[in-house]
Amino acid sequence: MGRGPVFADVSAMMINIHVAWIGFFLGCLAGAVPGLFFHDNDWLDGYGSWQRRMIRLAHIAFFGVGLLNLSFALTARTLGLEAGLQTASALLVVGAVAMPLVCYLSAWKMAFRHLFFIPAVSVSVGIGLFTWRILVQ
Repeated sequence: MGRGPVFADVSAMMINIHVAWIGFFLGCLAGAVPGLFFHDNDWLDGYGSWQRRMIRLAHIAFFGVGLLNLSFALTARTLGLEAGLQTASALLVVGAVAMPLVCYLSAWKMAFRHLFFIPAVSVSVGIGLFTWRILVQ
C-alpha cells in the first residue's frame, strides 16, 4: 500500500518479468477475441488475408516476446547478474510493446509494415547485448 508507481522500485529484471506476464495475459485475450470469428471464412477477407495474418502474428508476438523477456530475467537472476542489464532490459520491453502494436497497425494500414524494424532491431540488439554480457561475466 502506498508504494507509488508500480515500477518505481523494481529492478530491470522484475520489469521484464512483469512485461512477460502482462504479455501472456494479452496474448490470451488477443487469441480469444479473434477466435470468436475463426469459423467465418470471410472474416477479414479470409484466412490468408493480410489482416488476419497480422492479427495472428500479434497474438503470437505477445507470447514469443514475452518468453524472451521472461528468459532474460530468469537467466540474469540464475547467473546472479545485476549490473549492465538496463539497456538489454529496455530493448526487450520495447520489443514486447512494439511487435504486437506494429502487427495491429499493419493489419489496419499496410503502410505501417515499414515499422517492423523497430521491434526487430530492439529485440535483436537486446538479445545480443545480453548474450555479450553473459559471455564476458
